[in-house]
Amino acid sequence: MSLFKNIFSSKKKETLDKGLEKSKTSFFSKLGKAVAGKSKVDDDVLDNLEEVLVSSDVGVDTTLKIIDRIEARVAKDKYMSTDELNGILREEIAGLLSETNTGNETEFVVPVDKKPYVIMVVGVNGVGKTTTIGKLANQFKNQGLKVVLGAADTFRAAAIDQLQVWADRVDVPIVKQKMGSDPASVAFDTLSSAVTQNADVVIIDTAGRLHNKINLMNELTKVKRVMQKVVEDTPHDVLLVLDGSTGQNAFEQAKQFTKATEVTSLAVTKLDGTAKGGVVIGISDQFQIPVKYIGVGEGIEDLQVFNKVEFVDSFFKI
Repeated sequence: MSLFKNIFSSKKKETLDKGLEKSKTSFFSKLGKAVAGKSKVDDDVLDNLEEVLVSSDVGVDTTLKIIDRIEARVAKDKYMSTDELNGILREEIAGLLSETNTGNETEFVVPVDKKPYVIMVVGVNGVGKTTTIGKLANQFKNQGLKVVLGAADTFRAAAIDQLQVWADRVDVPIVKQKMGSDPASVAFDTLSSAVTQNADVVIIDTAGRLHNKINLMNELTKVKRVMQKVVEDTPHDVLLVLDGSTGQNAFEQAKQFTKATEVTSLAVTKLDGTAKGGVVIGISDQFQIPVKYIGVGEGIEDLQVFNKVEFVDSFFKI
């Protein structure tokens, strides 16, 4: 059980525990009903457990993997009491996620050999994209890094205005043009400005539209191509922001966006306001793309690095 030793600071852990409270309460309520009147884990309990996991937005494929692991343990141990089930679930889900080589970080980091380190942020409108950018900028700035924002979502005046609000709040420079400008032109100007300022990190917002994947694909490809004229091999990270409160819809958005462009990391937001936190377990398992960040509160410090051990520990903490 040394797997679950605390690696977050007590304050960060407390925020994570609180942010997952609704998901945890909902899960344990369902789990209690699933094992009511049962003293040992049998086929009925496993069937009920499968239903609990799926209804908690863990996802069908990941749920089946978890059930297979628990069935294997029951077969090996011959007997497992329902009182042990929470601990077993905790261990097996942590074990499943440990097989993905992601979710190991404890701090916000950027590679030291990439300067400026360029993050292009994608995602549909309303998922918390701009807020995530602002909170990321705050985290990097707190580490002493020089951050520049780029407002390349030029299709909505509100998107530019919202990013300006965050730039002012965090006190970092922003590069923007008027609504309707070419997003690639904004990206070019942003990187040019960042190089001139000797910035460490550049975070570029992009339009959140999925209704026409071909247009989105072409637009993002053009943005990337233009950025590479200023800094080779950019963007270094394409971060897809997903709204955790939408549950299975977040899975669908991840599928659609990964078809439209190359996504290299994920952020799952709004987990504090939902009982659908299990979606992070499923997304972390199903996509060969690391979940880097999770949003567990409205405060500026409430964007956290996703650490799978801490997440599972908080999710199953009684």
